Amino acid sequence: MSNHAWILIGIFLTVLLLTVKPLGTYIANVMEGRFRLAGKIESPVYRLCGIRQDEEMGWLKYAFAILSFNALGVFVVYALQRLQFSLPLNPQAFPNISPDSAFNTAVSFVTNTNWQGYAGEATMSYLTQLLGLTVQNFFSAATGIVVVIALIRGFARHSAKTVGNAWVDLTRITLHVLLPISIVYAVFLTGQGVIQNFDAYKDVTTLEVTKYDNPKVDAAGQPLKDDKGVAITEPAETPTQTLAMGPVASQEAIKMLGTNGGGFMNANSAHPYENPTPLSNFIQMLSIFLMPAALCFTFGRMVGDARQGWAVLAAMTLMFVVLAYAAMHFEQQANPLLTQLGVDPAAGNMEGKETRFGIADSGLFATITTLASCGAVNAMHDSFTPLGGLVPLIDMQLGEVVFGGVGSGLYGMLVFAIMAVFIAGLMIGRTPEYLGKKIEAYEMKMTSIAILVTPLLVLVGTAIAVMAVDGKAGIANPGAHGFSEILYAFTSAANNNGSAFAGLSANTPFYNIMLGIAVWFGRFGVIVPVLAIAGSLAAKKRIAVGPGTLPTHGPLFVTLLIGTVLLVGLLNYVPALALGPVIEHLVLWVGH
Repeated sequence: MSNHAWILIGIFLTVLLLTVKPLGTYIANVMEGRFRLAGKIESPVYRLCGIRQDEEMGWLKYAFAILSFNALGVFVVYALQRLQFSLPLNPQAFPNISPDSAFNTAVSFVTNTNWQGYAGEATMSYLTQLLGLTVQNFFSAATGIVVVIALIRGFARHSAKTVGNAWVDLTRITLHVLLPISIVYAVFLTGQGVIQNFDAYKDVTTLEVTKYDNPKVDAAGQPLKDDKGVAITEPAETPTQTLAMGPVASQEAIKMLGTNGGGFMNANSAHPYENPTPLSNFIQMLSIFLMPAALCFTFGRMVGDARQGWAVLAAMTLMFVVLAYAAMHFEQQANPLLTQLGVDPAAGNMEGKETRFGIADSGLFATITTLASCGAVNAMHDSFTPLGGLVPLIDMQLGEVVFGGVGSGLYGMLVFAIMAVFIAGLMIGRTPEYLGKKIEAYEMKMTSIAILVTPLLVLVGTAIAVMAVDGKAGIANPGAHGFSEILYAFTSAANNNGSAFAGLSANTPFYNIMLGIAVWFGRFGVIVPVLAIAGSLAAKKRIAVGPGTLPTHGPLFVTLLIGTVLLVGLLNYVPALALGPVIEHLVLWVGH
């Protein structure tokens, strides 16, 4: 791997780790009610919404509040899309979104997935982008954070019947953390060149006349086809180009900070209006990991032992470095078939990448976004080498726990930590303990559900899609790569990532509904058992550390945790990976 790549990883981790303690401490203070200005800022919200600040909830009531809050979000976003033609802030007069696409998008943005089967700048009005998608970028991020805070309280409290107040937690994290940081971040992005306006789209004269083939249509506007069913085209040219406008910076900030990933533009963070400079690219990568890393320190602070948070962060960091190295290394290898055609192999695989960023920045961005449940992209993952594309798949299939989404990454990793201490307990013949709480049958049942629900959705969904006529109809690249595209789509959906290989035509009723189902249950099929674990742990007494207690803050536990994630999280997918990127890699090298 090039020196530039190592330097880039080194600088990235250095800056990231310097932010962990101050931001993590601030989040802990906010969520524990120690923020000085909290009362004055929060009180009007509580009065307006009828929230009783001092009334806490058991885990079941907390889960119901989270589910109902997000279900309402789905309804609002769906309605905005279905009515957008009649609503204001639609200078391009975009029509209403189809029912299946509106359903998929609503569920996707509410669950922090942000899967996009549409081109944003050609589909969504400004009002839909702002009031629907951007608002849910805040609320979905807040949902993930408050769930992990409830789980942390489960470890920190003893003999308690409650895990907090969902409405208070959502208010605090949104008002005091997500909103102020996003405002500062959006101002920075506009300074870098990200646009922020409400102008109509602009037609500009280009330096060269663009020539293209235009489909012929009949009187009804339908494309004409020849005897073989091929569309008939005629030469056309245009001296102008339409430039999309809109309030991009405000959505871009929370898109990255909240690990949402849904772009205002179809090209996402490869578009110069979303990601114009190398500095904005670096800060966008940094902001994806910012909250997930800081929450590790918040965890240690709230349970009263900072070493616990550092141990989890160490496990995440070690896996991240290995996976980032793999992605950049594989993309710096040349395509042997292109080399035969005279392409310089020293250039590596530049297909599908922005020349502004190159291979190292693209490979690192791809690793960060797929590890962190973000889904934003600055390169086309579909154009990665087979092994280069394998890395983002593995990133997501690990369970999005290596940093992961805001909140969701940490509660996913803590579920694996519970599994790790359970395995260790079996090995030494003792009842497993974690942070002074015994891990018993109920916790393991909920842990099993939380771990298994995602691979079940991915593998069953992929199997149905490759067998269904409507599923196979969306494949543009038959063979192993086409299978990888479907596997990637369901992996991305069920793990609430949102990125795509993008060679799959997924904006169809079949995929919109199937992926929408995977997105919803991939999110809340994990959240509910996690909150059940939180409630069970909170009710337990804390037991004293004994001679048989496994230390959960040292190198041994970090190694055990990494091994558990790899063995329990990844092994489910090995046969599917063998049918996709592994076969494609072998075929590529045999073919040359």
